[in-house]
Amino acid sequence: QVRLGESGGGLVQPGGSLRLSCAAAGFAFSSTAMSWCRQVPGKERELVAMISGHGDVTNYADSVKGRFTISRDNAKNMVFLQMNSLKPDDTAVYYCNVTWNQEDYWGQGTQVTVSS
Repeated sequence: QVRLGESGGGLVQPGGSLRLSCAAAGFAFSSTAMSWCRQVPGKERELVAMISGHGDVTNYADSVKGRFTISRDNAKNMVFLQMNSLKPDDTAVYYCNVTWNQEDYWGQGTQVTVSS
């Protein structure tokens, strides 16, 4: 079955950086687009970044463009989110996401807190 597992979250000061990782299994990873989303309590989940199966196409939310970079390693079934110049508004639980066989799958999430 599809499994997604995020890691790399934590507490960071404004202006700092974090790199999130997502390990994936149970589907044709190298031919499947992957996404990172985030959610703050009381708000809807927000799409942060998306990457195509081969990694040649990426899209970002306007709020993170120029600061975040999504990438993948198809040999290791991993997807990453490099987050630079972090702001307090980036505080959220970050989730790895895939749509496979018309179903959405999510990891357990990893907490990112940006605070001084």
